[in-house]
Amino acid sequence: MTKRFRGFITVLVLFWWVSFSASAQEWQVSPDQDLQMVLNRASSGDEVILSAGRYLGSFVIAQSMSLKGDAGAVIDAQGEGHALYITASEVTIDGIRIVNWGDDLTEQNAGIYADKKPENVIIQNTYLEGDGFGIWLQGGKDCQVINNQVVGNTALRSADRGNGIQLSNMKNSLVRGNEISKTRDGLYVIASKDNVLENNTMHDLRYGIHYMYSYSNKILNNYAYSTRAGYAMMNSRYLEIRGNVSENTEDYGFLLNYIIYSEIDSNIIKNVWTKPENKVPGRDGKALFVYNSGYNTISNNYVEHAEIGIHLTAGSEKVKVFGNSFIDNPIQVKYVSNRFQEWSQEGKGNYWSNYHGWDMDGDGHGDVPFEPNDGVDKLFWKYPEAKMLMDSPAVLLLRWVQGQFPVLKAPGVKDSFPLMKPNRPVAEKTLLGGL
Repeated sequence: MTKRFRGFITVLVLFWWVSFSASAQEWQVSPDQDLQMVLNRASSGDEVILSAGRYLGSFVIAQSMSLKGDAGAVIDAQGEGHALYITASEVTIDGIRIVNWGDDLTEQNAGIYADKKPENVIIQNTYLEGDGFGIWLQGGKDCQVINNQVVGNTALRSADRGNGIQLSNMKNSLVRGNEISKTRDGLYVIASKDNVLENNTMHDLRYGIHYMYSYSNKILNNYAYSTRAGYAMMNSRYLEIRGNVSENTEDYGFLLNYIIYSEIDSNIIKNVWTKPENKVPGRDGKALFVYNSGYNTISNNYVEHAEIGIHLTAGSEKVKVFGNSFIDNPIQVKYVSNRFQEWSQEGKGNYWSNYHGWDMDGDGHGDVPFEPNDGVDKLFWKYPEAKMLMDSPAVLLLRWVQGQFPVLKAPGVKDSFPLMKPNRPVAEKTLLGGL
């Protein structure tokens, strides 16, 4: 390609861009106008601005455009269908209050719905309050959901509400800075890959973040509180779960079900406790519940005041566990295994608040290995009513006998280099009770 020809192409592109920019139109709409007619007439690249007031009905955006709202602009779907249905790419929704869309979960009624392989759709600074799903994106890529607030309806049973933000078969998308409450799950991700969920706040929900069948996603610096489970990760792989906070949950801080080749690092989990009225045998608050999940790294997490600090079961082996801090959990570890599991890496173990060893050489590691789930612990798991005898002379004698006669010791977890000081990750979100 000659220099003259390249110059000609550059001039042509600039001419096209100037012509396109000059042709883009701004539409100022008031509530007494037909909003759908304006959306139909608008051309690609146009900007539609809603003046303050209430816009009744459900609306379809079929062109690449921006739809923005002045302060006080409200779209009210009057309890039917989607409030906004996006069928185009290159669409921006900005600064609108959206309320009262449909509650038919089978029809996937949502405040904002896009299922025609949306690309480069941006949804930001919106407030959504309704019965069904808040924002639903499906089959697309390169979308952004930023700084929105989604509120569900607590008059409905949790199972009858939609999720706050749902990504289905999405790629390379960003969900950041949103606040979600009173929906079923906060952020629900299914069959999606290479997405980032960061700095979101979720509360008063079933699950804060819920993952299903999704690969190579990042879950970073989110905050979940007052949920049944802060983070429920299922049937997924290559996840990076880092810097998140889970607080005041009833069943799980992090639930990992068939998660493989993933990193769970530098998260904070506090106060995981099943309510007394919901107590049944086997239902205990678990900070980390790892079920049928192998080949993962669980490191540098801070776990405090959970009924069970970490529970691994159903073949959850080949898991690297190191650098974590387990503090004031009545049961630090629940793990039934057929062989001993070493929970340290390259001379770095975990901090255990009930470790009573010493550090004579001052290297920061206990001189005596720690075994947080011995045979006596397994006895208490099987017979929970025996916990009242935990500090009795008989139990102390049993523990001593195990130490003196290793042949009597059942396989379990061993930390050969327990840390003498806890490791507190720096959380971007402030915990309710502080650290």
